[in-house]
Amino acid sequence: MTAFLSLVAGLVLVAGVLLGWRALDAGADRALARKLETLAGSAGPAFTPEMVAALPEPARRFFAFAIEPGTPLATVVELEMRGEIGLGTKDEPRYQPMQATQVLAPPHGLVWRLRTNLFRGSDGAAPATSWTRFWLGGLVPVVRAAGPDHHRSAFGRVIAEGAFWVPASLLPGEHVRWEPVDANRARAIVSYGGFVQDVELTVGPDGQPERVVIQRWSNANPEQQYREQPFGGELGDFRQVGGYRLPFRVEGGNLIGTPDYFPFFKADLEAIRLPQLGAAPAARPGDDLT
Repeated sequence: MTAFLSLVAGLVLVAGVLLGWRALDAGADRALARKLETLAGSAGPAFTPEMVAALPEPARRFFAFAIEPGTPLATVVELEMRGEIGLGTKDEPRYQPMQATQVLAPPHGLVWRLRTNLFRGSDGAAPATSWTRFWLGGLVPVVRAAGPDHHRSAFGRVIAEGAFWVPASLLPGEHVRWEPVDANRARAIVSYGGFVQDVELTVGPDGQPERVVIQRWSNANPEQQYREQPFGGELGDFRQVGGYRLPFRVEGGNLIGTPDYFPFFKADLEAIRLPQLGAAPAARPGDDLT
């Protein structure tokens, strides 16, 4: 009996430690979301075509499509999404249903809170750090990643997703400059916090972005070695959100544009909110996915 009680007490202790650890992760998610909105501050001045008059023609088309003149510049979005995430490889993608919430504030960072049938957790990126933290069934820690290589990779994701959902973050200024590629492509170079990341946009005749590609610092390769390789997505189902025209359908992944492309991320947006413009905020990461 004594041994049995000791075993039960030990299990209760372990469960308590894990639940406390899980709560700390959720608290860090919420704290980062608040910090990102603080770093972004209030909305900027109203958009005018003169702001992009000196940019390459595809970039001018992009901004003319994405931002209505007179719209205040919003650099934070709050997203709610559902879709599929691939846990395997191109040959065996092992897609799982997923839902997620996200706060995205380029170039400062993001916090993305994910839930699938198997696991839940978050990706976070801030000016000084980043993380990936996932829990099997929300109870057992299975992935804990951080460090300089991870941070550099996470910054690339922030910039790529900024091109998806935060067009104002790519307006020319202190951190952003543009260069031409060809008649339908232009490249923004973003410098922030010691990182430099290029992002290439392919746009249609009306300026609608069709594809976003970066050279991302990543170890998503057979050798599991960090190196620059293509990463990005294809965009669709554009809708008006507070003076912006944003994609509600995104499919993307590693090695885009190559025979090894694996679109491990397929998302349909359920809500896009712009808190700087006074819209009701989306659920904070962690509020509905714990």
